[in-house]
Amino acid sequence: MSMKDAGGWLDNDVALITGGGSGLGLALVERFLAEGARVAVLERSAQKVAALRERFSASEVVAVQGDVTSYADNERAVNAAVEAFGKLDTFIGNAAIWDHASSLVDLTPEQLDSGFGELFSINVKGYLLGARAAARALIASEGSMIFTLSNSSFYPGGGGPLYTASKHAAVGIIRQLAYELAPKVRVNGVGPCGMASDLRGPASLGQQDLRIMDSRTPEAIASILPLQFFPEPADFTGPYVMLASRANNRVLSGVMINADAGLGIRGIRHAAGGLHL
Repeated sequence: MSMKDAGGWLDNDVALITGGGSGLGLALVERFLAEGARVAVLERSAQKVAALRERFSASEVVAVQGDVTSYADNERAVNAAVEAFGKLDTFIGNAAIWDHASSLVDLTPEQLDSGFGELFSINVKGYLLGARAAARALIASEGSMIFTLSNSSFYPGGGGPLYTASKHAAVGIIRQLAYELAPKVRVNGVGPCGMASDLRGPASLGQQDLRIMDSRTPEAIASILPLQFFPEPADFTGPYVMLASRANNRVLSGVMINADAGLGIRGIRHAAGGLHL
């Protein structure tokens, strides 16, 4: 029996997930299948695309290799979803990179310039291009868009100024698109806190092979969370399912679910810090 035969909150829905080859994106693929959906994925890594095709049947998952910074690639992924499954109900903008908390004074002016261009191209423009490519199909289905935010969408200290600014920009995208696409399309966001993933840094900062967990430990992340545990990517998938589900969400649009293991109680506290020039 395939996952989709089990039924769930997303029976017969079709979702497109960017960055669905690992981490939170892959956890979303697995959860959406378990909830009865079929899934298309836009993924930059050829290796991850191959792994998706090997792991899942073509009747469940269509994996497209491409870059979220290319409108043509986003459009190919939307078309692949519609051609394979007949429609599109949910677009999840999820692909992103992290700046490994590179501070303003630690970045050279040249790095600030190039890092901004690369990080905003993926984290902000990638969301806009994906939304634009998916908009017509979602208007037709009266579906939804969901964007992955971060605790850095709400507080400082979860990244450097480049990443934090990009995730604040994503909040603006959600609010504006929820306004523009109403009443046909619901647009929302989910802001996870730290987790184990393959999240990399910008090549322009020499961080393309540096994963988020290369500089942080599970214990360090758990220690700053009021709920005092280290979340797995799967722990964050529930809010996405609820927001995508027509039966369970008719009234939420322009909403950001802050899935931060309690950080909103007091924000992020670091034991050591301060300006070092």
